[in-house]
Amino acid sequence: MNIGLIAHDAKKKLMQNFCIAYRGIMSRHELYATGTTGRMVEEVTNLTVHKFLAGQTGGEQQLGSMIENNQLDMVIFLRDPLGNTSHEIDIYNIFMLCDVHNIPLATNLSTAELLIKALEKGDLDWREQFKH
Repeated sequence: MNIGLIAHDAKKKLMQNFCIAYRGIMSRHELYATGTTGRMVEEVTNLTVHKFLAGQTGGEQQLGSMIENNQLDMVIFLRDPLGNTSHEIDIYNIFMLCDVHNIPLATNLSTAELLIKALEKGDLDWREQFKH
């Protein structure tokens, strides 16, 4: 399955730790990430991550295009709800596209853990049927 990874600056370390903790599960799937997040995840996990541009320079739009084309099966977007972001419209677009295309989306650590554990158990296998 294809997993999208995005993390605001204040959550990048948390994303690294999440990917370290669930490296075994994630190693069996294709990972796609905004540039800085992808590089930071690769540095600590040795996982292969398909990296796009940095989020604020178009990476969120590139991931959004994958969502729009039903090419991602889940998105983990560890966001800083208290942070000031100049690209709020891109963030909203990710949420909207996931809703439109029935792509599971986690925006915090608790939900990310639920999704990754569901992925491991096969609870997201329905995505394969949904794509056809």
